[in-house]
Amino acid sequence: MSQNFDVVVLGGGVGGYSAAIRAAQLGKSVAIVEEDKLGGTCLHRGCIPSKALLRSAEVYALMKESARFGIETGEMRLNFPQVLSRKNEVVESLHTGLQFLMRKHKIQVFYGKGRVIGPSIFSPRSGAVSVEQTDGEILSLVPEALILATGSRPRVLPGLEPDGVTVLSSDDALRMEELPASMLIIGGGVIGVEWASMLSDFGVKVTIAEVGPRLVPGEEEEISRELERLLRKRGVTIHTGCTVLPETCRKQEDGLSIEAEQRGERIRLEAGAALVSVGRGANVEGIGLENTDVKIEGGYIRVNASMQTAEHHIYAVGDCTGGVQLAHAAGHEGIAAAEHICRQETHRYEPHRIPRCVYSRPEIASVGWTEAQAKERGHEVKTSKVHFQALGKALVLGETDGFVKVVADASTNDILGVHMIGAHVTDYISEAVLAQLLEAAPWEVGTAMHPHPTLSEILGEAMLAVDGRAITM
Repeated sequence: MSQNFDVVVLGGGVGGYSAAIRAAQLGKSVAIVEEDKLGGTCLHRGCIPSKALLRSAEVYALMKESARFGIETGEMRLNFPQVLSRKNEVVESLHTGLQFLMRKHKIQVFYGKGRVIGPSIFSPRSGAVSVEQTDGEILSLVPEALILATGSRPRVLPGLEPDGVTVLSSDDALRMEELPASMLIIGGGVIGVEWASMLSDFGVKVTIAEVGPRLVPGEEEEISRELERLLRKRGVTIHTGCTVLPETCRKQEDGLSIEAEQRGERIRLEAGAALVSVGRGANVEGIGLENTDVKIEGGYIRVNASMQTAEHHIYAVGDCTGGVQLAHAAGHEGIAAAEHICRQETHRYEPHRIPRCVYSRPEIASVGWTEAQAKERGHEVKTSKVHFQALGKALVLGETDGFVKVVADASTNDILGVHMIGAHVTDYISEAVLAQLLEAAPWEVGTAMHPHPTLSEILGEAMLAVDGRAITM
C-alpha cells in the first residue's frame, strides 16, 4: 500500500514538526513519520522535562531562603514524586497541543519505524519512505520532497555504557524515580551544568569532571569563571582538566568509584551514580540512507545552505546535520527547508548568530562571538561589563549575581557578541539577537528606552557602557 504526499518528514521533533506545519501553511500535503511520540527529544527527553525539573529545583532553593524575604516557614521537605508528576503534566499538555496542531493543519502522522528506500515500483527515484507501523502493517509514503529530521541521541563513553541505574545518560536521568545521595557528572557542558545546578538545589552532593580547562567551554571565559565560582559557592565540587578513565570504574553496592587523570595526577571519584554528559551523536543509522546518494561526513548528514542533501529533493534539518544542536535552531532550519521546497525566500542564521541558553542557576544566555573569537577574526574590539548588583530589580528579586558583557567592533561599532549570566537572562537575550539581525549599533540599543525597574535595563546599560555612557557606572 502506498500514499502520495507533497512533503514527507521523517522525525516528529522540533525540526520535523516545524517543517511540516510551514509546508502545510504553504498549501502542501504533508505527512510525518514518527517512531515514538510527536515532539521528539526536546519535548520528551530534553528541553521541556529538564526545565520543568529545574523550575521545581529553583522554587525549592528559593523557599529555603525565604526568611531573608521576611517569610518564615515551618518544616519543609521535597516531594520528588510530585516534582515528577508536575514534569509529566507539563510534557503531556504540550504533547496534546502538538497533536491539535497536526489536526489543524491537516498533517497526517504515521507512527512506526521509517526507512528511506531507493527507486521502486512506487517511485522512480529514491526518497520514498517505508513505514513499519506499530500494528505491523507496512506502507510506503511517496513524496515530492523528503525532509530528514531524525535528531540525535546521547553519546556514550566506551567502557562506561549507561545501565540506567548506576551509569546514566541524560535520557536515563529524566526517568529517575528517586534522587541519589550523590552524583558524578562527567562533562561540564550545557547539559552537565544544568543537571549539576538542578541536583545541587535538590540537595544532592554533586561533582563535575570536565576534560576541558573550564565549564561551558563554548561561552565567554568570564562567564565560565563566574558560573564555576557560583556553583562552588553552592557546594558543587568541580574538577576541570580532568579525564575520566572508564576502565577503572568499579560498581559498588552504594554507587560507583572511578579514577581520573587531572594535570598529571590520578584522583578517585566516588558517587551514588554517574551521569555521562559528553555530547550527542546524530541518528543516521538504520534509516535507509545507504539507499540514497545522501552524504555522511563526520557522522552527520551533509547539507547546503538551503538544507538540501546531495539529492536535492531530500533535505535534512536539526541535530542530524551536525550544526548547532539546539531546538530553536532545528525549528528555523525546518522552516527554511519547507520554504525552499515551496520556492519561498528563506533566511538561515549564521551559526554564531543563533542564541545559546543554559538554564542553570544562574542562567547563561549569549549570541555572537566571544571577545577571544572576535580578536581571532581580526576585529579590534571594545567591551563593556555591567553587573546585576547595580540594578534595582535585581536587588528587589534578591538575584544580584552575574553580569552582562558586550563585545563590539571599535571601528565599525558593530555588535559582535552579547554574553549574560544572571537571573532570567534567557528571557531577554532575544533583544540582542534582534539587534544583531538589524545591524544595530550599541548606542542604538542603549538609547531605546528600557522600562524601570526591570532586569532588561542591564542590556541597555551594557550597550551604553561600550562608549562610556552608562548611567549606573
